[in-house]
Amino acid sequence: MFRKLNSDLRLFRELDFTIVIISIIISIFGALNIYLASGISDVIKQLSWFIISLCAAYFLILIDYNLIKKAIPIFYWATVASLIFTRYFGVIVNGARRWIRIGPLSIQPAEFAKLAIILILAKKLDEMEGNVNDIKNFLILAIYAGIPMLIIVLQPNMGLTMICFFIVLGMFFVSGLDIKVIVGSFMSIITFIALIWNSPLMQPHWKKRLLSFVNPSADELGIGLQLKQSMIGIGSGGVYGIGLKTGSYVSEFVPESQTDFIYVVIAEHWGFIGGVFLLLLYGILIYRVINIGKSSKDIFGSMICIGFVSTWIFSILQNIGMTIGVMPISGITLPFISYGGSAVLASYMALAIVLNVGMRRKKINF
Repeated sequence: MFRKLNSDLRLFRELDFTIVIISIIISIFGALNIYLASGISDVIKQLSWFIISLCAAYFLILIDYNLIKKAIPIFYWATVASLIFTRYFGVIVNGARRWIRIGPLSIQPAEFAKLAIILILAKKLDEMEGNVNDIKNFLILAIYAGIPMLIIVLQPNMGLTMICFFIVLGMFFVSGLDIKVIVGSFMSIITFIALIWNSPLMQPHWKKRLLSFVNPSADELGIGLQLKQSMIGIGSGGVYGIGLKTGSYVSEFVPESQTDFIYVVIAEHWGFIGGVFLLLLYGILIYRVINIGKSSKDIFGSMICIGFVSTWIFSILQNIGMTIGVMPISGITLPFISYGGSAVLASYMALAIVLNVGMRRKKINF
């Protein structure tokens, strides 16, 4: 027993406590801003999910990620099955069928699809020794990534589909995919949007968001107004913010301020300084994860880190960008900050697997 305890203690010495502390600080900061945006009820729910997420993360850290690798196909196909179930039997909220209701809990399987795509691609790339330019390998990877993405886009959920696309792009790019294929992928998306623009496949709110991005006055009472209110809220915070005041402009006039537009709350209450502080924390977190990926002992561990870094970078840029008008408005949330139990749980599961990789980068003598 003492030998096992000694082994665990030596293993935990390799844990990157900087990542742990930074992620917890970001989550607590997020909970505070959720309170400022929507009150105590949402904070209690968020903190409950936060505690559940920490427990799940601790459990995942204890398991050697090579054992996790063996369970990936089960997790992947279970996630696909849950997405299909949601497509036909899920709960409809705001016109989209994205959630499964389990008692008092609402689960969004698409959040875990990001995790499933990263894990299955990392496993396959490891088996393929990173040879992504082989046409057979590329098609296999594209099929594994495409199945959940197709189901998600049919929910409809364009925001999470975009995240999944950039996850795949990031992992393929680092694996050395021919740049011509990457450029071709972007051109294919533009062509696809042009082809479906006037078809039933193009959801009306997608079209409004794209048009409002190009011309904010195109929908002055809808998406355009939301963007205008968002920018007013950010501007009202100035350099230092308005402080811990409830009932502010953002909480009154910016919809979804506790979820999609949480950065507006941060900018209003904490000002430019608060926004930079959050970006600094994100920067440290991403830098540490990249270092783990670079020093991983195998392709599987490296690709896991790259996949999650791609997720967080795109989510941060898209979420903040849409609040200031440099990116189209979407339902993409801010990692570890925005209100949402499934997103918090998926984020901490991802972080735990990254920490797991970092703890086992080198041989530990017991």
